[in-house]
Amino acid sequence: MVNRRNFLLTATAAAAMPLPALANTQKGSARLPRKFRPQMVKISSSVPAGEIHVSLEDDFLYWTLGDGKAMRYGIAVGAPGRNLTGTTYIRRKAKWPSWVPTREMIQKEPHIYGKWSSGLPGGHEKNPLGARALYLYRGNRDTLYRIHGTPQPHTIGRSFSSGCVRLQNDHVAQLYDHVPIGTKVVIG
Repeated sequence: MVNRRNFLLTATAAAAMPLPALANTQKGSARLPRKFRPQMVKISSSVPAGEIHVSLEDDFLYWTLGDGKAMRYGIAVGAPGRNLTGTTYIRRKAKWPSWVPTREMIQKEPHIYGKWSSGLPGGHEKNPLGARALYLYRGNRDTLYRIHGTPQPHTIGRSFSSGCVRLQNDHVAQLYDHVPIGTKVVIG
């Protein structure tokens, strides 16, 4: 079994020697610092293919490909104390998803979320889920956390949201196309 520390140490060391970077044809990627642009990296060969590993400390998401390789994406995460950790599974996917803030979000920050209590349709410029959403479950229970796009790509590499894992819209669309329902997601 691969522990989180071993996975992260291997992936972090590999980041210093990335394999050829994924070609970025999207304009928005050019504005991101190079380290947050999608790129193939080496990871521990014992990590199985077809999983997502999220490093909250390093602001990276890894889509494991097997043979000691993964696609690494820069992410934005929640403010300290707001992040989901542990193992979840993708049980639902949506293109241009609608969004409704949780009751907890509205209670904690009514000045931010109260005006959106009835929700926002998919594609709305203020919808925080962006272009795609991968819904994280534990068993049949929706955790209310997502891996999703963001209309605020400048937040990549930062920690301040309500806790979801956010990627630039073109990056989450790329990931969405490859990740099937049932994918294991390890967050830590």
